[in-house]
Amino acid sequence: MHPRKELLGKARRILVKVGSAVLTHEDGLNREAMIRLAGQLSRLHDRGIDIILVSSGAVAAGRKRMRDRLNERIHTEDDLPARQAASAIGQGRLMHDYDEAFGWFGKTTAQILITRDGLKHRDRFLNARNTLERLLSWRVIPIVNENDTVAVQELEFGDNDTLGAMALGLVGADIFINLTSADGVFDKNPDMHPDARSLPLIEDVSALDIETMCDGKTTVGSGGMYSKLRAARRAAQLGVPTLIVSGKGGFTIEEAFEDDSHGTLILPDDHTVSSKKFWLAYHDDPSGTITVDAGAKRALMEGGKSLLPAGIKAVEGCFRRGELVRIVENGSTLGVGLSNYSSDELTRIAGKQTTEIAKTIGPVPFQEAIHRDNMLMDAAI
Repeated sequence: MHPRKELLGKARRILVKVGSAVLTHEDGLNREAMIRLAGQLSRLHDRGIDIILVSSGAVAAGRKRMRDRLNERIHTEDDLPARQAASAIGQGRLMHDYDEAFGWFGKTTAQILITRDGLKHRDRFLNARNTLERLLSWRVIPIVNENDTVAVQELEFGDNDTLGAMALGLVGADIFINLTSADGVFDKNPDMHPDARSLPLIEDVSALDIETMCDGKTTVGSGGMYSKLRAARRAAQLGVPTLIVSGKGGFTIEEAFEDDSHGTLILPDDHTVSSKKFWLAYHDDPSGTITVDAGAKRALMEGGKSLLPAGIKAVEGCFRRGELVRIVENGSTLGVGLSNYSSDELTRIAGKQTTEIAKTIGPVPFQEAIHRDNMLMDAAI
């Protein structure tokens, strides 16, 4: 059996992310594309596979409706209130069209709107997981999107590729399918390099220099191939393979799993992380940076040790106890972790031995700056 087909055959739960470039055209939402997608996902659903759909398109749909009404183009690229307003208008249209499209195939859908802030708290994260599990047990197809209207840090997740990767840890999917306008990954941007070669298989996504490979974005989405490969790298850490494939081609998702001529399959890592560590590392953007010395790097990367104040050379940013920080050595990011100290406290005890901590800032219940259970090395940030 073909390796891709074997993957699909073993899958019991699939998370599919579809981008704006697939779902929209100049006239707003492309209902034909939505019905085609609903049909493909419904056939997988009929095989007993749980389907979770992470969908873009709300902003583009709202922008088109207001352009028709005002007879002028609505610019949302650098205008957060306009983007959120467009999303508020378009979200209802998006779900209405999805409900109709899946209804043609006898499927029931549910709208799930989440924010990154809502997933920062472990209890809310687990509550969202429980809700999704109940929907899936009822054989409902959840359609997930960010709650753009109330997001306060840009659109918080930044793009639905990031949201899709975060949702993997939420639902425990077996495969991540990322439908885009390009038919897979190329060794360089094909829009700028005619000699770019397609990559049907990526065995080690962490070894790629994705910043060099991906120097462009699509015009209607907010991600581009960079965010898709970063999401795939995060999925690989969870042990989940990713298929990046065109959602606009004349083939089905099932056909893309039958041979290597469609899209790019990205294999998971051999050594995976727990869902809790995955959540810890990616629930938020780092609030600051801790620079460590070479000895601390060896202890962290090779020895699996906690980070002690003695190994810290510098502290940047302003953060409180328990916030996520980036760990850096010689300009290179090693990972992320939850700091046991505030930035002010760490600045005062940086480079000091454990016995000196209490003398400097008073009694504390912990010796580690970041405990090894609360950090993820080689994080895809």
